[in-house]
Amino acid sequence: MEIRIELPGVKLGVVEADGVAVELVNPELAEEMDAVCGRLRRVHTLEGVMELEAIRIVRAMFRTWGVDPARYRPSSEALLRRVVQGKGLYRVSNVVDIGNLGSIETGWPYGSYDRARIAPPVKLRAGSESETYEGIGKQTWHLAGRPVLADATGPFGSPISDSTRTMVAEATSDVLSVIYAPASSSDALVLQAAQQLGQRLARSAGAKATRVSIVTKSIAD
Repeated sequence: MEIRIELPGVKLGVVEADGVAVELVNPELAEEMDAVCGRLRRVHTLEGVMELEAIRIVRAMFRTWGVDPARYRPSSEALLRRVVQGKGLYRVSNVVDIGNLGSIETGWPYGSYDRARIAPPVKLRAGSESETYEGIGKQTWHLAGRPVLADATGPFGSPISDSTRTMVAEATSDVLSVIYAPASSSDALVLQAAQQLGQRLARSAGAKATRVSIVTKSIAD
């Protein structure tokens, strides 16, 4: 699926996975999540999270967009803070959990979407004054000036909080996963993160095929 970037300072790692089987609990994945959370909790403090390079450059990316990361916290930072506090990761489903696991490992926001509910073309752009969506587990999000992934119908995702319209559910079989990485991140690291995400989707969600790509903003834009 082609995605066009209209915001500065960002590149995207994109994974498309076909034929996934969404389940609430995958024992192998749960064990891996516990191990990663335990390791991160041992080596980081809540105060130290703010000093991590990945968190600092994601916050700088938000400021490039005119978004205050202290008011609208990047999803990766929110997850990592939760882990360091000993609360662990949310357990949503294997597909969503895989994205959250990658997010705390890299420090970058991840989004997981039901590809069948997305109507191309897709853009990463600033939300307009009148745009809103129903956020997952939250009230209506007002999107003016915020970074959003939008399709032909309107916004559906964000590195802050995603919408209910395209969220991964039990009936989801084809997934679009997006890694929101700062533009200064090397292509090799973004590709590595995307490949690992694809491998986990195959191993712990039964994906029959995965496709990985990197999207960067055109200099001419």
